[in-house]
Amino acid sequence: MQLPYLPNTDADRQAMLRDIGVESADELFHDVPAKFLNVPFHLPAPLSELELKAELSHLAQRNASLNDYACFLGAGFYHHFIPSVVRHITGRSEFYTAYTPYQPEASQGTLQAIYEYQSLICQLTGMEVSNAGMYDGSTATAEAALMACRITQKGKIAVLSTVNPAYREVVGTYLSGRSIPLVNVNADVKGLPADCAALIVQQPNYFGYFEDLSSCVKKAHESGALLIVIADPISLGMFKSPGEYGADIAVAEGQALGNPVGFGGPGLGIFACRKDYLRQMPGRIVGRTVDAEGKTGYVLTLTTREQFIRRERATSNITTNESLVALAATVYLAAMGRQGLRRVAELCYHKAHYAAEAIARLKGYSLAFNQPFFKEFVVRCPVSPEQINKALFKAKIIGGLDISHTIENAMLFCVTEMNSRQEIDRLVKVLGAFQP
Repeated sequence: MQLPYLPNTDADRQAMLRDIGVESADELFHDVPAKFLNVPFHLPAPLSELELKAELSHLAQRNASLNDYACFLGAGFYHHFIPSVVRHITGRSEFYTAYTPYQPEASQGTLQAIYEYQSLICQLTGMEVSNAGMYDGSTATAEAALMACRITQKGKIAVLSTVNPAYREVVGTYLSGRSIPLVNVNADVKGLPADCAALIVQQPNYFGYFEDLSSCVKKAHESGALLIVIADPISLGMFKSPGEYGADIAVAEGQALGNPVGFGGPGLGIFACRKDYLRQMPGRIVGRTVDAEGKTGYVLTLTTREQFIRRERATSNITTNESLVALAATVYLAAMGRQGLRRVAELCYHKAHYAAEAIARLKGYSLAFNQPFFKEFVVRCPVSPEQINKALFKAKIIGGLDISHTIENAMLFCVTEMNSRQEIDRLVKVLGAFQP
């Protein structure tokens, strides 16, 4: 039997064991139950490359594809159409294998793509400056909260109770390291505490309906706080942008812009703000300039991270390079254009309302909120959502999110342009089987 190559010599192993404080490898692992040590592997006989490829193809066919199911699940990540041009461009080796563009002379293509991304995000959100992208929507929100504390020199953050609970949890985790309290407030709050640095709202909110942002802006600014808006980027093709409402910082999850659901990732943290707060913005910003010969060039203009400046002056320690995911969003927005994005938003809106009206007509079902909504809505069900979702899955339908812990027997449905009328009617038919 041919033994695998082991880089450690006997002397190396003895030295390591001695430093650990044991005499042998057996002594090192003596706490592991015997039944888990040296477990025999009953592997099949080896296959040729041709046979192995056929076997793997057979196994792959057993996997279920999202295309085989009608999906009505949202709550943060969404199933939207991705134009083929997105994958053609993001799959090019120049972009696909590129690393963080620290060296402008070797990264002009990536830097220009990021610059175009920033420009498009400013247009989309109605804000004046954008960074080069962050981890995802929740961490972008948390970084916005910390940024607000730096700007206002106040030590408390308020968040509406209708913000995605996962976002609230991430923000709370970030703030806990700085001993900054996170206060949950209702939409009808009369005023904010004087020591509040920012009010965080979501538009549309976690339950799918729209908040009164004009009122939120007034409440925040009257108390000397900033307004942080978490937006749905697809909705901005049809509805007012955060900038038009008077928001100070706009964040979003950019996955819906040309990126697949992908089992929950990767995400794209969109982050934009007013020009006055540029130097407090976390992450990186790409700028356009000219070289000694007058030719256009792109460089990292602001990189106020711990890797570049003294820690006490850094605005964040985010180190990821989101440029590939941001590139997908850039290509998506450029390919769809203003009218294309509006058309997608309109399809989401009208299909969601068609579904909501059809479900509300079923006996035992009702809409939990009588508020304007975009593509998500909450339904009260006659039985537990868990029971309904099991039946839906058997019918090759991925149902809504069970939020019974918040609203009794309630389910959060999402409808996008990917859902056909036939799929919606099939959903309603299965739901109808549970009428009392």
